[in-house]
Amino acid sequence: MIPYNSGVTDLDLMLRFMLQVLVVLGACKAIGWLGQKYLGQTQVVMEMVTGVLLGPSLFGLLSPQAQQWLFPKDAQMVVDGVTTTVKHPSMMILYVVAQLGLVLYMFLVGLEFNVDLIAKKAGSAIAVSLAGIGAPFILGAIIAITMLQSGDFFMPGISLGSMALYTGAAMCITAFPMLARIIFERGIAGTRMGTLALGAGATDDAAAWSLLAVVLAMSKGSVNYALFAIGGGALFAYLVLKFGPRLFKPLAEGVERDGKISNSAFTWTMLFLMLGAYITDAIGIYAVFGAFLIGAAMPRGRFAEVIREKTEYLTVGLLLPFFFVYSGLNTQIGLVNTPSLWLIALVILAAAIVGKGVACALAARATGESWRDAWTIGTLMNARGLMELIILNIGLQQKVITPTLFTIMVIMAIVTTLMASPIFRWIYRPAEVPPSISEPPVAMASA
Repeated sequence: MIPYNSGVTDLDLMLRFMLQVLVVLGACKAIGWLGQKYLGQTQVVMEMVTGVLLGPSLFGLLSPQAQQWLFPKDAQMVVDGVTTTVKHPSMMILYVVAQLGLVLYMFLVGLEFNVDLIAKKAGSAIAVSLAGIGAPFILGAIIAITMLQSGDFFMPGISLGSMALYTGAAMCITAFPMLARIIFERGIAGTRMGTLALGAGATDDAAAWSLLAVVLAMSKGSVNYALFAIGGGALFAYLVLKFGPRLFKPLAEGVERDGKISNSAFTWTMLFLMLGAYITDAIGIYAVFGAFLIGAAMPRGRFAEVIREKTEYLTVGLLLPFFFVYSGLNTQIGLVNTPSLWLIALVILAAAIVGKGVACALAARATGESWRDAWTIGTLMNARGLMELIILNIGLQQKVITPTLFTIMVIMAIVTTLMASPIFRWIYRPAEVPPSISEPPVAMASA
């Protein structure tokens, strides 16, 4: 506990947090406006960039004292006359807010997840998905084995197998919500290409999260722990998806009847969400798995629409930007400070683009898509977005990777995400696609 004589009080923390809210939201809106107006990027993509800019990579470089005061990483604690350095309580608050936003966001992603999209074009979706998983995973594993195992990229004690699995999983993730948003905005969700891209993207992310669960279990260094985490996670997923819809059905009855949700039903929904997040975190995987599963098991129809209306604006507009900023505070571009590190960064970026974008495009073409549709699918599948930041933050927090590899992978995530919208618009010209048939859900606006 930080003693009051150290200068850190509850009032200090509250006032600092209020100022952090002002700076974070103000910067996100300003940079988001510039990105949308002059670069054609979405708000959430520019929030990814804003997070890095508010960290040590730019703000800390231009004004290190101001940046450290606003986002202090460390504090001094005196115990029995001995001064030690601990994590500043302000960062603990930011971490909790960021994680709350992340849990709610993954719940919203689960609400949007539609297994029927995979079933409609199962053969083609599986082919594209296998290419989007297999190629980047193999390339990532090769990079981990040949370039990353001997440097300052993974924490001590991480096995070579875990290195390969983690790097492969991080390379094959897809920004499914952003992919869905672009497809819905363009009004091509019901087309052959749109359905194929949505199905393949959903399958890819499910496989990548499964790989991550294996890595987290293996990183604990105990076979029993790994079996418990993987087996427990699989059992929990089965129980939630099998019995959850029946358990949650009473929550939707009042909404379907009255057109609105009661405070009691909303509270019960949040209780189930937090319970699911807690269980998956407790068994050794991560809270986002439980949040996603609870969302996926919730009733569809009017109930899902009302729940989304109640939670998405607070989540996307207030809480989620703090996840980007927290990620940005851990991103230090200055750590990539040698030609060899920049070479590794470029190799990872090239492998990510070839392994994901090109491989998915070729697989789509092989299943009968036109070259234009194939390259469009490859472009959308290549974006990593917020989903990549989630997997990277988990790796850093669970002491799998170091800040150096974290920074390199964040660079890759931002570049591949920034590429998606401009290339999509270049391939799919406005005159060639119908106007948006409906306003996409706000949850889809998150990459």
